[in-house]
Amino acid sequence: MNAMTDLNTYLRDLCKAVETTLGTLVPAADRTPGILYESMRYSLFAGGKRLRPVLALATVEALGGDVDAALPVACTLEMIHTYSLIHDDLPAMDDDDLRRGKPTNHVVFGEAVAILAGDALLTQAFEVLGTLDSTGREANMLRIVGELAKASGSVGMVAGQVADMENEGKQADAETMAFIHAHKTGALITAAVRIGALYAGATDAQLAALTTYAERIGLAFQIVDDILDVVGNAEKLGKAVGADAAHAKSTYVSLYGLDHSRATVRRLTDEAHHALQSVGLQAERLHQIADWLVERDV
Repeated sequence: MNAMTDLNTYLRDLCKAVETTLGTLVPAADRTPGILYESMRYSLFAGGKRLRPVLALATVEALGGDVDAALPVACTLEMIHTYSLIHDDLPAMDDDDLRRGKPTNHVVFGEAVAILAGDALLTQAFEVLGTLDSTGREANMLRIVGELAKASGSVGMVAGQVADMENEGKQADAETMAFIHAHKTGALITAAVRIGALYAGATDAQLAALTTYAERIGLAFQIVDDILDVVGNAEKLGKAVGADAAHAKSTYVSLYGLDHSRATVRRLTDEAHHALQSVGLQAERLHQIADWLVERDV
């Protein structure tokens, strides 16, 4: 079995564990009001790479922590991510009709329910963190709550989304582009790794190295998305390509061109690998994930 096949098996197993745990954490549609829970679960179980929980769990593993025990914590990242996708797709935001090859939430359930389903997933994440047994790790759990709130709120993902919207129809400069990517996408990816590290009791040096790793792969991941929006296959991606140009959005490709964007992805990935060295981590999976993220048909 080669390394990538082995990684694919690893990722598939982690995704299955995440989805099983999510199924226990989000109310079933047989509860009242059923349409709310149906809407939440529709988007939550619509597929996807489960990148954020996978990164959190792989980080826990790299530090020798208990991956099974960390599953509920990792799942909160997917709840936050899914809420953001539901809201991003709304007519008032990106106005997308397709997500992961399926009609978007508001197309199926209407705008009002889609908004409320996103709100419910956001708050469900913090309910999960607030009700977990944190005996013996209270301080770390409090820091985890802070990490998730910061990454998903007004100085993180929401800030990035607003900056992105403000720059529709014009080409953002390099500084603004870096802000958008670091906040809209990068903040939650960085939080995933940091949350996994905090859960597993990382040292300050390990946390710093893992943060650098996460920041680099988070930016590389977004640049790859920008590239794929230009050269990707819509059927394979499960969403329309050319959406950024259609919305006149600023991207790394529109600012720097394809060749420079690809070179930046390679540089960032090399820096992510370098950050993991010499801090006492069992980091093979994190190294593999960094390469996997940037080899998505670029």
